[in-house]
Amino acid sequence: MTKLLKRLEARIVRLYYRHTNERAWRGHINPAINTSTLVIPADPAPITARMYHGSADKPLIVFFHGGGWVIGDLDTHHPYCARLSHTTGCTVMSIDYRLAPEHPWPAAHDDCYAATRWIIDNLNKLAPNNGRLVLAGDSAGGNLAGSTAIRIGRDPRLAGNLLIYPACEHYSAGLPSYREHARSRPLTAPVMRWFVDMYLAGTAPADPSLDTLFFGKRRDWRGFAPTLIITAERDPIRDDGKRLAQSLRQSGVAISSHHYSDEAHGFAVSEGPTEAFQRALQQVTDWLDTLTNSSSASSIQRTPLDNQQYGVSP
Repeated sequence: MTKLLKRLEARIVRLYYRHTNERAWRGHINPAINTSTLVIPADPAPITARMYHGSADKPLIVFFHGGGWVIGDLDTHHPYCARLSHTTGCTVMSIDYRLAPEHPWPAAHDDCYAATRWIIDNLNKLAPNNGRLVLAGDSAGGNLAGSTAIRIGRDPRLAGNLLIYPACEHYSAGLPSYREHARSRPLTAPVMRWFVDMYLAGTAPADPSLDTLFFGKRRDWRGFAPTLIITAERDPIRDDGKRLAQSLRQSGVAISSHHYSDEAHGFAVSEGPTEAFQRALQQVTDWLDTLTNSSSASSIQRTPLDNQQYGVSP
């Protein structure tokens, strides 16, 4: 496929995603939240971010939108970010990173790291926060959040990671969920493979440079910040998040993982304010409260969230 055809195909899919997202959220966008636009200096080009202003006693959430590194933008995820800020009380900063195929690997990852590095260095100059931040994202955004956390390393200002059905394995890994939910909508296995191939642009899955993209098999997680992982059953990348949660837990990371056995990919962010969406958002809020109220990761680990409270399985 020529570059021109790839770009045309990506633009069509972006338009469709924007349409479905607008339809799902029509009449449910919170209009009361205070927002502002920020331009973050970066190389090769500045990065635009949208801030949703919250409270000074909460961590700042750096949010990376999903969409397979190909689709999605500040507007498609505006309803979720507004709800997230309004419900949790946190300032949310949504990052408008570069997309494939116009900007293939590692453009999105480099943008997210550069933006986060700048935000950490300027926390006291930004919208209200308590001097700490949480990296968050859904799907490919969950991948970007986890990858950025790995690159940031041990920094006391990084309070935690929120990974919502994260994509963190190449499809060639052969995880069962790719087969079991190959045709589950809204995300199918062929579409996920299309996203990955579009972003990699010919880079081989075994290339060592992809270690921070496909980090699901990472062995050493020592020092990784407390993490909340949410997964959905009807999702070809279900096992990405479940395997990651197991690996983090085995490494002693303070991990809360929650599996929604009746939901599909997208339910927690993109499908509108359903009952399951509300449960997941409350779960995120409670987890963030543990980060705010606990003085150490070990105290968070001793007080895990109660799965039964939310009607989900571990």
